[in-house]
Amino acid sequence: MPLTKVFSFTKVDDVAKGLDRFLEHESAEAIERNGMFTVAFSGGSLPATACRYLRDNKTIDFSRWYVFWADERCVSHDSPESNYRLVKQEFLDAMEGKIPDNQVIAIDEKLVGDPEEAAKDYQIQMETVFDKGRPKFPEFDCILLGIGPDGHTCSLFPDRPQIEERTKWVVHIDDSPKEPPCRITLTLPVLNAAKSAVFVATGAGKSKTVREIVDDKNVKMPASHVALAKGTVYWFLDVAAAKGLSTNKPTEFKM
Repeated sequence: MPLTKVFSFTKVDDVAKGLDRFLEHESAEAIERNGMFTVAFSGGSLPATACRYLRDNKTIDFSRWYVFWADERCVSHDSPESNYRLVKQEFLDAMEGKIPDNQVIAIDEKLVGDPEEAAKDYQIQMETVFDKGRPKFPEFDCILLGIGPDGHTCSLFPDRPQIEERTKWVVHIDDSPKEPPCRITLTLPVLNAAKSAVFVATGAGKSKTVREIVDDKNVKMPASHVALAKGTVYWFLDVAAAKGLSTNKPTEFKM
């Protein structure tokens, strides 16, 4: 049975501190195991929370990190709508070259006008890091995820065909119900092949959605289908986001 662990913190700042400790631990284990740490970021409010303390961590060997995006909008890197731009502002700029440029795997700006080609190219970029076919899907060390009010995660939206993809690593979407319409996203098999998937949700506005995913397992919500084959799904919540949980009560975070 897939493992799920739910942690609740008093304040958003405590969530950020917990994520820093968690990523430090996961990074050290992965580097010891494979000599590298592969991580994928989502957009929205996640980079600001996840990177608040991470960016100043002096213990992590960031030179071994490979940074990917769980989903991306088909816009230029300097667009306010770009997930790359968010992660750059909140994290990469503070690295000051600690992570080599060729280990930051972003959408090709030249292809943002053609989402289908951008998705194909992003899979090819991923294949330079993950051995194609061994195993069938890449095994990220950690994928950082957010959730929308409709239960979407990455750019996997309810009642859209992308949630049904079972072969490709990356797919495109050109009719997103949320602006901008054109995007690329990791697929559900890639999410479920990860060693750890970390959902980050804060604020009372997320509590109903968190409950429907974690407690009710509402299958209409794409995030409820994130169930790792061999790894663990973690939820990092503040008390406001966790207040609706009754079946899966949050536990104390320890690392």
